[in-house]
Amino acid sequence: MILTVNTGSGSVKADLVADDDQVVASAHLDSPSTEEALDALSDLADRASDLTAVGHRLVHGGPDVTRPVVADAQTLAAARAAESLAPLHVPPALRFLKALSDRLDTVPQVLCPDTAFHRDLPEHAATYALPAEWRDEYGLRRYGFHGLSYSWALSRTAALLDRPESEVDAVLTHLGGGCSVCAVRAGRSVDTSMGFTPLDGVPMSKRSGAVDPGLLLWLQREAGLTAEEVEDGLNHRSGLLGLSRGESADTRDLVASDSPAAQLAMTAFTHRVRREIAASTTNLTRLDALVFTGEIGWDQPEVRTAVTEGLHLLGIPTIISDNSPVDAVLTPPDSAVAVLVVEPREELAIAHATRSAIGA
Repeated sequence: MILTVNTGSGSVKADLVADDDQVVASAHLDSPSTEEALDALSDLADRASDLTAVGHRLVHGGPDVTRPVVADAQTLAAARAAESLAPLHVPPALRFLKALSDRLDTVPQVLCPDTAFHRDLPEHAATYALPAEWRDEYGLRRYGFHGLSYSWALSRTAALLDRPESEVDAVLTHLGGGCSVCAVRAGRSVDTSMGFTPLDGVPMSKRSGAVDPGLLLWLQREAGLTAEEVEDGLNHRSGLLGLSRGESADTRDLVASDSPAAQLAMTAFTHRVRREIAASTTNLTRLDALVFTGEIGWDQPEVRTAVTEGLHLLGIPTIISDNSPVDAVLTPPDSAVAVLVVEPREELAIAHATRSAIGA
C-alpha cells in the first residue's frame, strides 16, 4: 500500500493506493490548516496496516532532484534549495514530508518531482536567450511542470490509441488551477509552456502565465511597485481571476456568467491555450492526438469546444460533447487527429513513481 500526498498551492489531496492501483481511501482538503492536513494524512496512514511507502508530489525538483528518489538528508537539502522556484507548492510539501517522516519513522518517504517528465528536454528547448554568465551562475533553464499528470495522460493515450508510448506524437494539455501544454514526440517531452517556475505559459486560475518582461520592469521602475507586490499580483490576482475583474477564478462560474468580464476571461484563456497548442505542434513530425487532462480539461466540455474550434488548420476537429465517465477518444476513427480526454490521476502516477524509487 502506498500513501500518496499531492500538495497544491491551496489544497492537499491524499490517497491510499493498493498494489493493484485501486484507491481504497482518500482525503481531499481545500485550504486546510497545517494541523487539519496533518491529522487527515495521519488518519490515512493509520488505516493502512501494510504501508510500504509515502510518495510526495514535489512540484519543483530544481537541478538536482530529477527523478523519483527516497528522501534523505542530501535529497531533502536539494529539494529545499528549490523552494524559492515554486514558493506556493514546495515549502508545504516538505513540511508534510517532515511531519509524516517523524510520525512514520520506519516508512520510506519518496520525493516525486513534477519536473522529472521534462528532464531530457532538448537543449534548444530548455535554454533561455539570456547572458551565458547568468545561465551558468544561477542555473537558469526551462524545467517544465505537471509531469506526473503528463506521465499518466501519456500512458492512457498510448493505451487508447493501442500503441506503445514510444510511438506517440501528441500535444498534451493540463488545464486546472495551474495550466500548461506539452509536446510529446516518440513518448518524450520535447517542449512545454511552463519554464523556470510554474508561473510561465498560459493563464491559470489565479496565476498570470507569460507576460512581457518589460511590463514587469516598468511596473517596478515607473509605477513604483515592489518585487513583493508584483509577485503577489502575478501569483494570486491574475489569470482568470484578473481577467474577469475579480468575478471568479473558476471556469465553471465564468462559463455560466453573461458578464462582459467573464466572457473576456474565457475568450482570452482559450485563445492562449490554442496558441500554445499550435506552437507545440512545431516540435512534432506528425500529430497523432490532442489530449485534455486536468480538472478543467476533464470536466469542462465548453472549454474543450472553445479550444478546438480554432484548430482546424492543424486537422483538429471541433469537439462538442458531454463529459465522458471514462477516459475516451472523442473523435471518429477516421479523424486526422484524435482528440482524447483523460481523467487526471496524479495519485496513481505518484504511486507508480514511488514504487519505482523503492524498487517495488
